[in-house]
Amino acid sequence: MSDQDYGLYSPTDYADALLRSQFMDYQINPLWSPIPRISGPAFTVKLAPSDNLMLHAAIYKAPSGSIIVVEAGDTDFAVAGGNVCAVAQKRGIKGFVIDGVIRDLAEIRQAQFPVFARGVIPIPGKKDKNTPLNIPITCGGVDVSPDDIIVADEEGIAVIPYSERKGVYIKAKSRAKSDASTSLEEWKEEHYKKIQSLLNIS
Repeated sequence: MSDQDYGLYSPTDYADALLRSQFMDYQINPLWSPIPRISGPAFTVKLAPSDNLMLHAAIYKAPSGSIIVVEAGDTDFAVAGGNVCAVAQKRGIKGFVIDGVIRDLAEIRQAQFPVFARGVIPIPGKKDKNTPLNIPITCGGVDVSPDDIIVADEEGIAVIPYSERKGVYIKAKSRAKSDASTSLEEWKEEHYKKIQSLLNIS
């Protein structure tokens, strides 16, 4: 099973397989639409407030196929822009998930590079703080460790712990298969029975 397989299913399909605590804050959004679903192992970055040096370093360190996941120190300064995203894209990085803000959105949208973040601001951060890369971080309220599997699309962002990845994948696959094989009429019939039963209980 490759990391690519996880992207066959939406974060919605992982909802029954993961705790709520494994889904990021809804305010970390796709910054352009329609954005493709991305999935892959996390390469993590923790930034000091107002500083973006280590994200700029990460685009040369993160392996192809990974997703760079960033704990920014604040939302007052952009941690990346069009050139940083272009270099990452050329190196095979699948996208950014940033608990912070970026700039140059028009360039990023035109390049079709997937970025999930809290928003956009034109002011760039400084480049002063040299700190370790690929360490445990918190992004969007979720603890993220290196190589945890990220699945992100317009429905949200799921973080699959590396040690649980196979079991979670199997559950999501089963859920998706069940949903796909159930017609709307079948779903409606079962749904109606369930709701009536719950109303009668109350």
